[in-house]
Amino acid sequence: MPASTKPRLTLRIDLGPGQSIGPGKMRLLEAVAETGSISSAGRALGMSYRRAWMLIEQMNLGFRRKVVTTQLGGTHGGGARLTPFGEDVLKRYRAIESKAESGAKSHLAVLARAMKPGKAAPVKRTRLSR
Repeated sequence: MPASTKPRLTLRIDLGPGQSIGPGKMRLLEAVAETGSISSAGRALGMSYRRAWMLIEQMNLGFRRKVVTTQLGGTHGGGARLTPFGEDVLKRYRAIESKAESGAKSHLAVLARAMKPGKAAPVKRTRLSR
């Protein structure tokens, strides 16, 4: 089975009502750490600045401590960076993800072998799925 069709585990952690972290938010935190900017991080991930800012704001408001801090522009320019807490959130999410993937590896292999080769059949929408 080609690598592109290999089953993979996607992990979302529901922390409370309306509060979750998952692969998208973690990629955004990584991009902020790499670029030093919310707008650059958003562009790198193909999302608008507004969407990136809203996701970071959700995390900053949902946790007791901020995950990202920002600095307004000026003579030295503005920017964004992960707080030590934000770095810890990212590290812990990746650790949980790694353990889940290793625990699910044999089960994913069985599911991969059970799949028909080729493209997945298109899903026909019904009134119930709309």
